[in-house]
Amino acid sequence: MIDGEDGEAMEASARRCIAEIRRIEHKYSRYRPDSVLSRINAAAGFQAVAIDDETSALLDFAHGLWVMSDGLFDITSGVLRKAWDFRAGRPPDPQQIDGLLPLVGWGQVVRSRDAVGLSTVGMELDFGGFGKEYAADRAAALLIQDGFPNALVNLGGDLHATGPRGLKGDEGCPWCVDIQHPRPLTSEGSDVLIGLALSRGGLATSGDYERFFIHDGKRYCHVLDPRSGWPVCDVQSVSVVAPSTAIAGAITTIAMLKGGQAKDWLQQQGIDFCLVDSAGQLTTHKASAFPIVNPISST
Repeated sequence: MIDGEDGEAMEASARRCIAEIRRIEHKYSRYRPDSVLSRINAAAGFQAVAIDDETSALLDFAHGLWVMSDGLFDITSGVLRKAWDFRAGRPPDPQQIDGLLPLVGWGQVVRSRDAVGLSTVGMELDFGGFGKEYAADRAAALLIQDGFPNALVNLGGDLHATGPRGLKGDEGCPWCVDIQHPRPLTSEGSDVLIGLALSRGGLATSGDYERFFIHDGKRYCHVLDPRSGWPVCDVQSVSVVAPSTAIAGAITTIAMLKGGQAKDWLQQQGIDFCLVDSAGQLTTHKASAFPIVNPISST
């Protein structure tokens, strides 16, 4: 969404953004056999693959997140999805997970500035933890380059605001963003947990309701602990505001993986967040910088 008056220029800038998003998707999608990641993964256990500056910078980012999270944010853990079919509605055989765990470990990645290799056949890199968010940041950067300081990029709920609203009557006002309730209050007819105001930077949300199934009364979500290979279950939802969408998205994932320690860890980061714990208790932090538009009780 772009606030501006030059419709032709806005349309041209939007096309540039879409092209950039598609470029990133094609380059880093694990579903495309010709992507950079697919080439790296196919060479696992055999040889290193040459990489460009953009890929090297993203691997630096991944390494920083791995350090920041004490190893919980690990872009080699995507291989665990081979054991988990969330459409099947039941957990996999534990032996299948145990067989994949030796393939997980950022420490097994061999890197230089211009090449990367995976030490073991079957290992994989997966940018799913920040790829879409990185694309949102790149689109926002293009909008700013094109002279649109009042725009909001939204890629599947991962947001980046280049600045506040810019239209007459709304000038200077923040963008109002509704956060989905992890357990919709159907009796009240609303699936909104809370409304947040975003003026600049990235906003991302992660939760146990995005992809999940319930088996024998237990919820299994798509966020997998790289240490055990099993889903986390101590946080229902977490939303984070950060300077970039990539940072915001990564921190939400780390918070989910931190489980019962998520709230304390987020507070230590000095980050603006709202979190719903396993009991449905809503916590917001730094409310003055993370304003609530229309709070709705989560209990």
